[in-house]
Amino acid sequence: MIVPHTTSTPGPARPVRKAVVPAAGLGTRFLPATKATPKEMLPIVDKPAIQYVVEEAAAAGLDDVLMVTGRHKRAIEDHFDNAHELEQALAAKGDTVRLDAVRDPARLANIHHIRQGEPLGLGHAVLCARRHVGDEPFAVLLGDDLIDPRETLLSRMLDVRDQYAGSVVALMEVPREQIHLYGCAAVETTAERDVVRVTGLVEKPSAEDAPSAYAVIGRYVLDPAVFDTLERTPPGRGGEIQLTDALQDLAAGGTVHGVVFDGLRYDTGDKADYLRTVVRLACDRPDLGPEFTAWLKEFVSGLENGGADSRRVDSRRVAA
Repeated sequence: MIVPHTTSTPGPARPVRKAVVPAAGLGTRFLPATKATPKEMLPIVDKPAIQYVVEEAAAAGLDDVLMVTGRHKRAIEDHFDNAHELEQALAAKGDTVRLDAVRDPARLANIHHIRQGEPLGLGHAVLCARRHVGDEPFAVLLGDDLIDPRETLLSRMLDVRDQYAGSVVALMEVPREQIHLYGCAAVETTAERDVVRVTGLVEKPSAEDAPSAYAVIGRYVLDPAVFDTLERTPPGRGGEIQLTDALQDLAAGGTVHGVVFDGLRYDTGDKADYLRTVVRLACDRPDLGPEFTAWLKEFVSGLENGGADSRRVDSRRVAA
């Protein structure tokens, strides 16, 4: 029986120090909001989604972050840079809370940027990081997949990389009818209850063709050998260079493991799940949760009573 990983205590210093965050997508599922605003900059309460991703990398000890961006993504670079005029204005007002919030993104890690010249797929985006990463193992964190800040999935994956070498992918069991939305892994058990050996990978299979119900979610710890494999990987599904296809070649050599995760994960690339993410994280905030939860309960009660009452729920009245 495979027991999913939920928490892990981060271990000592690790050789993996670099993270790659692909952020070159067009965000077509969120048009027109993403016509001029990068999808990674859509706010989750009061922080852009991509900041949660960088915070996750930093919390796991990865202090060198490369963002692979594209055209019209300048806002991402600006967010992780210093904003001297804004900082000076806040300092003059004595607003230390907001001043720290503005400075925090630039202090999370050493952040670098490179552009993916053409939208040739996730595998190509990872390949764009080759010169920066060199011959070191590295993590890849996809911006659409947010892992709850209380989880320690990435730290656990780094532990598994330390133990087994090779590459490590994050896996989550999903209903069979949803497996066509993900890369899917064929697996074998190991002596560790939340770790499997990945024997094969297929990108977005049908439910009938899927080798398991284990979906690959957006966290990877990759051996630098993946770069040579990506160099010779032809375009796959959608005419793009798929990271899944390159990992399939590595899995055939027995060098890919998976960490099975059943903690809190948010797919912010989906509109409905994006809204659920905002609500969930707002409810968890000590400064917002009590007031927002009280309003939410009354709003939901109105919906259950036919919807008429919910239109008249006033958040100011609830807070009072």
